[in-house]
Amino acid sequence: MSRRIVLVGATGAFGARLARMIASWDGVELVLAARRIQPLQAMAASLPGPPEVAVFDREAPDLSALRPWAVVDVAGSFQASDLRLARAAIAAGAHYVDIADGRDFVATFPAALDCAARAAGVLAVTGASSTPALSNAVLEAITAGWSAVDEVQVAISPGARAPRGRSVVRAILSYVGRPVRVFTGGAWTVWPGWSGLRRIYIPRLGRRSVALCETPDLDLIPQRFAVRREALFLAGLEQGPLNLGLWLLGGLVRLRLLRDLTPLAEPLRAAAGLVAGLGSDRGGMVVLARGRDGQGRARRARWSLAAAAKPGTRHAGGGGCGGAARAAGGRDRGARRLRLRGPPAAGPDRARVGGARLRHRDPERGRG
Repeated sequence: MSRRIVLVGATGAFGARLARMIASWDGVELVLAARRIQPLQAMAASLPGPPEVAVFDREAPDLSALRPWAVVDVAGSFQASDLRLARAAIAAGAHYVDIADGRDFVATFPAALDCAARAAGVLAVTGASSTPALSNAVLEAITAGWSAVDEVQVAISPGARAPRGRSVVRAILSYVGRPVRVFTGGAWTVWPGWSGLRRIYIPRLGRRSVALCETPDLDLIPQRFAVRREALFLAGLEQGPLNLGLWLLGGLVRLRLLRDLTPLAEPLRAAAGLVAGLGSDRGGMVVLARGRDGQGRARRARWSLAAAAKPGTRHAGGGGCGGAARAAGGRDRGARRLRLRGPPAAGPDRARVGGARLRHRDPERGRG
């Protein structure tokens, strides 16, 4: 029996990539869902089948006519979203997965939906993206057996030529210059979003500029790994001057001249596109951890991913932070390349955050 997967946000930067993957699966009926019919029809015409299309508003979700086995939400932006689509999927008896990077959205998801998901016998998963699913899976692998985790730094930098969806840009601009709660110096404090500009090294990419990014990991990593000193999530555009310019624009928010930068989303997205040709299509992600092993010895571990946005490869794609944080695979010395060839079997019947595991550790892992 075919399983109907309704892909919400199918015509966006991430939805289009996911649609091409799901369309290749056996035993699946793909339904492309988005707000406008013309892009949906164009997308469907480019895929085998072609798949069914449906005009769909995630703010007023009606799934009754779509009869989903699973609903996958990649529409965003999750910073401004609520749980109505997830609730509608559960009510329809469908599994639900999203790629949410909204901090509040992910924080409220398990408690709000767990009982309903259990009662319906379905799996509801949020944050199935590079943050928090991949970042937490990596940390579990590289800190296995440690007695303490002192510091964690996760950073992502997409290539300048990677796709920049509208929702991604709006997600970033929603917190630039605004107060962001972070765990540093062994205590919780507040930094402005996109502050703390620094250059970091990403294997096979070199040094890139990154700044503070608001994602669920700022809450989840200190909680799950009992971090003692600092847990940061950083992101940045490949071209350093663009990061500096965004930090300067954040000054308008810090000075309370603007509530946030979301009204500038379209002009800034267009400006980034104009200079994209000066950069590359290579993006990456790095996870660093420091702590103590089971014998109390100082340990340092690093995992990294680097890939290009070329046919047949995976990339740390998107337009910074939330968007950059959705690469689900790739090649690196410290990670196996993963290919999802069909819908996964349902796991425990509950609502949860993430749900990934890695079994391959970074060969660069070492002491001190």
